[in-house]
Amino acid sequence: MELKPYVRQAQYYETDQMGVIHHANYIHWMEEARVDYLDQSGFGYRAMEEQGISSPVLRLECSYLRSTAFGETVEIRLRMARYNGVRMVLDYEMREKESGQLRLTARSEHCFLKGGRPVSLKRVCPAYDQVFRAMQEETAEG
Repeated sequence: MELKPYVRQAQYYETDQMGVIHHANYIHWMEEARVDYLDQSGFGYRAMEEQGISSPVLRLECSYLRSTAFGETVEIRLRMARYNGVRMVLDYEMREKESGQLRLTARSEHCFLKGGRPVSLKRVCPAYDQVFRAMQEETAEG
């Protein structure tokens, strides 16, 4: 399944006193990209939540490599690094669209909850489990 990168233009209100995008905004962009990534898979957050499933962030690691300025456009590519039915780990790569210059690499770890308790998607949403496993296998092959 070929998923398109998420494209985001940096807005003026996201800049800090130095005129570059404030570091916290990259985390918001990652969340936007993650929602888009799952929507493209056909099994997005909205549909999950309608089934009573949530997927909170357990851990987040970012390496800020270069600044992004107002008006620049970035492409965010995601890949499913690990998935076991209960937890999912996503890797992010953010590049400036024109130059391809790498701006950030990151990783987020998530679990799946129903009614506030951990669940296995294999048991509660087998269709999600199949798609997420396929996404992980594609990552391993690529």
